[in-house]
Amino acid sequence: MDTSNDHRADKSGSGFRLVETTSPRPKTLFLSVGEPSGDQHTGRLIRELRRHDPSLRFRGFGGPEMREHGCHIDHDMTEMAVVGLVEVLPKLREFFRLADVAEELFRSGAVDGVLLVDFPGFNWHIAKRAKRYGLPVHYYLPPQLWAWGGWRVRKLRRSVDHVMSVLRMEQRWFDDHRVPNTYVGHPFFDAVAEKPLDDRLLERLGDSATRGERLVAVLPGSRDHEVHKNFPLMLESMRRIVAKNPKVRFLVGAHRDAHALWCRDRLIQTARELPVQFFVGRTSEVIEACECAMMVSGSVSLELLARGKPAAVIYRVGRILHSYARLMVRVKSITLVNLMAGKTIFPEMVSVGRPEPGIDFLTQSITAMLDDRYYYESLIDQLQELRANQGSPGGIAKAAEVLLEKMGWSSGENGRFEIGKRQSTRTAA
Repeated sequence: MDTSNDHRADKSGSGFRLVETTSPRPKTLFLSVGEPSGDQHTGRLIRELRRHDPSLRFRGFGGPEMREHGCHIDHDMTEMAVVGLVEVLPKLREFFRLADVAEELFRSGAVDGVLLVDFPGFNWHIAKRAKRYGLPVHYYLPPQLWAWGGWRVRKLRRSVDHVMSVLRMEQRWFDDHRVPNTYVGHPFFDAVAEKPLDDRLLERLGDSATRGERLVAVLPGSRDHEVHKNFPLMLESMRRIVAKNPKVRFLVGAHRDAHALWCRDRLIQTARELPVQFFVGRTSEVIEACECAMMVSGSVSLELLARGKPAAVIYRVGRILHSYARLMVRVKSITLVNLMAGKTIFPEMVSVGRPEPGIDFLTQSITAMLDDRYYYESLIDQLQELRANQGSPGGIAKAAEVLLEKMGWSSGENGRFEIGKRQSTRTAA
């Protein structure tokens, strides 16, 4: 007996018709997510989509956060997150194998649509294969074509039906280049709003302020090469800042245990006497407790914006990479907060060659924030204004609404989302 069929009698005139309605299978969205941060944001998006319709199904490539929220993970892509050609080449065969896995799902009719999140090098292939089978393709946290690689916009128009922009300036760029898109807001602000803070730790750190100590966050990056290149400059600038202001105390927010150990070794070797504490997995508490921060350029600038804390931003690169970036990169800032504002709120510097200019930059920038109250408060005011305009939570909910609308999944009376009507009828004499 097929329990998916609902038989209803319908009297029409003198005849009798038996109508058999086949219930549509739950709609399934294929997800392709490559970065750990994308996995976290997409996990929240899945949760929001399921709030609208618990019957929706999700499968694809992602990570533990997506799995926790009910997505069937065909392969954990977050374990393969890579940067640069040297890291990509050894994994090319595996990437193509996974693209084949996705295409087989598309061919089988097992999914109704595709959502790509970050990871453009791989996701271009997923989009191309999905379009072969007429599947709608949407992009969330899209590639930053506005920063570099703008010529790829033609590829985006060919293979993606709609983009959910997370930055206002990103939306304007896509509008100018005739890419269908909707501004939804950055999911990072939802993550900050939802994250519970360790009150005991904040209380301990708050005691420092009552003793007149000045807390400065030190955020050396989330990747090994970022930490190894930038922390030595940060360490020397810390030493110079304390020489000018002995009440300053530094809170290093490390992304991983290995980073904290590496940084602690550098401290012991060169500046053991500095007042430095190390924290792993407590970056939010470190930012919340500090007056200001020195940071390696990255998405953590958005959390500083959300928590209203100014920062000095540095990024150290080699000469060859710097020369290449000058040719390819089309934006004037390395900091998302400054790009969002259209002006420099966070002082920033790309460090190339001799480390001394970078050390001087960090020393002078942090010293100015600590010593010049008028300057510090002007930064706070600018951050508050930007946060009110572009830094509020709600991006996840908006993204869910836009995705459901663009997919053509409309809410029925029972709260379920349907694509058209999938039903068959049989007539009996």
